[in-house]
Amino acid sequence: MVDTSAAPLDAEAAAKAAFAAAQSKQFPSDIFTAPQLRWAVIGCGVIANQMAESLALAGRALAGVQNRTLAKAEAFSASHGVARVYGSLEELCSDPGIDAVYITTPHNTHITYLRACLAAGKHVLCEKSITLNFAELDEARELARAHGVVLMDATTILHMPLYRQLVARAKAGDFGRMNLAQVSFGSFKPYDVHTRFYNRSLAGGAMLDIGVYALSIMRIFMESAPTEVVSLGNTCETGVDVAGGLVCRNAEGQLGVISLTMHSKQPKRAVISFDKCYIEIDQYPRADRARIVWTEDGRVEEVGAGEEAYALCYEMADLERAVAGDQDAARLIDYAADVMRIMTDARAAWGVVYPEEE
Repeated sequence: MVDTSAAPLDAEAAAKAAFAAAQSKQFPSDIFTAPQLRWAVIGCGVIANQMAESLALAGRALAGVQNRTLAKAEAFSASHGVARVYGSLEELCSDPGIDAVYITTPHNTHITYLRACLAAGKHVLCEKSITLNFAELDEARELARAHGVVLMDATTILHMPLYRQLVARAKAGDFGRMNLAQVSFGSFKPYDVHTRFYNRSLAGGAMLDIGVYALSIMRIFMESAPTEVVSLGNTCETGVDVAGGLVCRNAEGQLGVISLTMHSKQPKRAVISFDKCYIEIDQYPRADRARIVWTEDGRVEEVGAGEEAYALCYEMADLERAVAGDQDAARLIDYAADVMRIMTDARAAWGVVYPEEE
């Protein structure tokens, strides 16, 4: 019998559906709990628009916007009720009316904006992949320390309430020892050297675009960062990676098995195996539901926390908490650094080098 049920929506369509479903709901009072910051966004693409729409659900709005093309920034401002439009990065950075900046531009531009914003004393939430490589992230973290501001990675895995709940239970020993994470992420991206997915000059490739999600969910359930990684990667004629497999092991002997591809659609699926159970998470980048299957009796426990529609609000809320002194939120950047080291080393092994790294 053929299964005629619909396949999962792509990320952009899924986000739109989640926003639509949330329109009639009251915004939760437990998301934004720290003092509110005045935010500006750099970039006017899909993610920036999603952020503005997420904030609107909370009755909030961005305070400023800057974009390489001024006309796009003005259109974005008009669409989302953004108070200030900046004609340059320098103008934004010099505005004392902005406390925090959300960077949503392409990967290879992040370090330029990070340097300027952090040096100007702005807290920064930066879209994935936070930098091109570990050296850039290390530089940005040092800048944040030197200027007394918070730097945070916007990878949704680090911020969704579902993971906060599951990791807390894992650390409390509810599940027993974590043994293995099996994580897949497959997208079908038509081959076009001009798109960011395959363009080396736009830091294309599977690792920075989708690998960051898979490695992040593996890392948050591990007791420590992997110390051993073996991998294979396939590249295309432009020199970027289009598929890859990684096996990671840490000092505790916990394993992670990661599969990535931009040539084939496959489930965004994570299975985290423990002594007492395994956890299944589908569509894991912004997941708000999971299944725990208990080993002893096969009992299935359905778990839910948070909502997909508020994914980008959770990111901003975590940065505001970190600024207010929440050390758990501030330490999320450590997970990002562990993931970035793995990605940097794997790309080096595959010979994937971007122009900025030559």
